[in-house]
Amino acid sequence: MGTDPDAAKLAGLLADEVRLAVVAALALGAADIDGVAAATGRTPTEVALAARRLGRGGLVRRDGAALQLRTEVFAAAARAAGEHRPPPEPLSPDPAADAVLQSFVREGRLTSIPAHRGKRLVVLDHLVRVFEPGVRYPEREVNALLAVWHPDTAALRRYLVDEGLLSRDAGVYWRSGGTVEV
Repeated sequence: MGTDPDAAKLAGLLADEVRLAVVAALALGAADIDGVAAATGRTPTEVALAARRLGRGGLVRRDGAALQLRTEVFAAAARAAGEHRPPPEPLSPDPAADAVLQSFVREGRLTSIPAHRGKRLVVLDHLVRVFEPGVRYPEREVNALLAVWHPDTAALRRYLVDEGLLSRDAGVYWRSGGTVEV
């Protein structure tokens, strides 16, 4: 392979136990086949075969028995993978609200509860959509739905009630505000 491997090829090169051990030994300072063999408990033949494959893959430079890990390949593969990642799906059609949500929501979870009320309202309006209008929820179910978003269910529940997005009576909650999709 003449060019540096991309992230998928890099993962493929490291998917083999012997090649992974060779890379680890080189990263920790081994500099030749015998040094890698001593560090990994592999035979020099196993190390040489793995080093040859890693060299063809662009991850190791070989000069006779001397080996050098091309650590810059990892950074290049990570950069290239990041460049090809599609932009995140918008969480709101409103660009300002989407910017707030992108800051506080990662992989469907709330990373933190915003301290600023304006931002918190945007996040709460997004969260309250898990509650169906007209449905009554016992507190246990409210906690279960909110726990999917963030472990501090009591704070989220309190904010939703205080901001008029949920109403509460005798331990039963219902949606009383927020944006409704039509």
